[in-house]
Amino acid sequence: MPKMKSKRAATKRFKLTATGRVKRAKAFRSHLLGKKTTKRKRMLKRPGLVSPGLEKQIKQLLQK
Repeated sequence: MPKMKSKRAATKRFKLTATGRVKRAKAFRSHLLGKKTTKRKRMLKRPGLVSPGLEKQIKQLLQK
């Protein structure tokens, strides 16, 4: 049987933490940054966690 392949798009967008949660990048940080406050941009820089409802699906895409 061939090896299981992960979805490459998911691999590029999500990473697993040491405890098994799924990290993701936050949206709204690519353009029109002049009107956003420094604090807002700084907070968007931090990684977010995927909601528990979607975690199972994303782990399946990552083959974990």
